[in-house]
Amino acid sequence: MTPGRGAETAGSGTATPGEPSVHQLRLFLALADELHFGRAAERLFISQSALSQQIRDMEKRLKTPLFARTSRMVDLTPAGRALLPEARLVIEATDQLRRTAAAQCRQSDGRLVVGTVGAEAAMPHTRAVLQELQNRHPQMTVQLLGLNIVDHMADLVRQDIDAVFLRPPVPDGIELQHLATEPRVVCLSADDPLAALPHLTLAQLEDRAVVDVPAQVPRTWWNFWAVDPRPDGRRVTYGPVVTDMESLLHTVGQGEAVCFLPAAARTFFPRPGIRYLDVLDLSPSTCALAWLTKRRAEPTIVAIRQAARAVTQRAAGDQTLHP
Repeated sequence: MTPGRGAETAGSGTATPGEPSVHQLRLFLALADELHFGRAAERLFISQSALSQQIRDMEKRLKTPLFARTSRMVDLTPAGRALLPEARLVIEATDQLRRTAAAQCRQSDGRLVVGTVGAEAAMPHTRAVLQELQNRHPQMTVQLLGLNIVDHMADLVRQDIDAVFLRPPVPDGIELQHLATEPRVVCLSADDPLAALPHLTLAQLEDRAVVDVPAQVPRTWWNFWAVDPRPDGRRVTYGPVVTDMESLLHTVGQGEAVCFLPAAARTFFPRPGIRYLDVLDLSPSTCALAWLTKRRAEPTIVAIRQAARAVTQRAAGDQTLHP
């Protein structure tokens, strides 16, 4: 057997007789996505023969064919199509079980994974909270991860991270410690005629498309950042979908859409071909530390919550700390 190829054996994964293993369910999902044994095997880093053997064994366990195979095509059978959503649920539950276990392991080891979005890692309030946490708990290990705008809240919900410095609003089930308030600005192409003005109003931007984000991003969050609807009730027209700051800034620079960002973007995200302008009637944004409500009593979460509260109270001139 080639080293690292243990997953290729027919008995890979533990399963009750008559039931497929979790490993086989993953192979089934990959083949259902690709509908091609060669591409699926390449994606899974196993040989095509090993994939075929595992699928045959899964079909034998379930006593039903899952794929119709010919020399020219592969397709799901009616049974395969019926089982597909169930298999996805099992894999999602298994992955969430693993993430939850990993989060609890971090708790027992005194480790904390903290996410940041955009330029939050460089903001004074973020640095102050992390320094306060280190001063209070020098034995705690803190790992800082940069996250993209698409997945940062999902990463928190999935417990890939324990807490995150972000910009609200947030969905239900997430708690916040407010840290700072900052104006928002519009980011637009330097070639836009509006870019020559000293400042703008939302009414002047009403015919400009706003960059959009993928469907998995909480819509409440992006509605705030897109200012949708506008104060007069008008809905926003959306432009191209972006997934991170670089694609967002490129799209704006090409003149395809505008976006609204924290004023700190002027400092942290200067780019040729774009300009940041104040918008006189645009509400500010807030900076916050976020964690899952259901995890608020866990020791490391309590530790960073208390550090954030101490920093906030100190900034407000209140030295009284509360548990």
